[in-house]
Amino acid sequence: MALENAQKLENGTELVAVRKVTDSTIVVLRVVAFLATVSATVVMAMNKETKSIVVATVGTTPISVTLTAKFQHTPANVYFVIANGIASFHNLFMMAVHFFGDHTFKDKGLQLVMVAILDVMIVALLSSGDGAATFMAQLGKKGNSHAMWNKICDKFEKFCDHAGGAIIASYIGLLLLLVITALSIIKLLKRN
Repeated sequence: MALENAQKLENGTELVAVRKVTDSTIVVLRVVAFLATVSATVVMAMNKETKSIVVATVGTTPISVTLTAKFQHTPANVYFVIANGIASFHNLFMMAVHFFGDHTFKDKGLQLVMVAILDVMIVALLSSGDGAATFMAQLGKKGNSHAMWNKICDKFEKFCDHAGGAIIASYIGLLLLLVITALSIIKLLKRN
């Protein structure tokens, strides 16, 4: 069955015309990526849980200690918040350039190259932040018996659930940024 927009070559294979990457597709993806990364930033930045834990009992009197788990206690989580904040700002800036930028340079070579390069840099930054936070989440969930690091997610469930939700949102933003990057590069290559 032949397709409507297909062309037949001499050897019998068909070439199918691929739809042009439109600016509206990239803008919609950027909006959703922005929402994902900004929600990851806010959820992780507000992540805090305080609990009183009984550490000993003297006679019939329990001795308890109040402990607080905050995202700031782990440099990987701080890096995660900063990386997601930068990715959010990048998406917001790219949308502002799209809507309010100088349209005389629209679809010119330099602008497309700069957008593609910045998108690749943001993907690298965000993937490193996601990897660091995922490692800390695994450590908090399972601990490390070799280093004698205890797990904390059995004591701070809400903290770990919020961190997990932020990591999932950030991975969604990363996936969308990968698609945006691929579309930016395709748009750049189709221009030439």
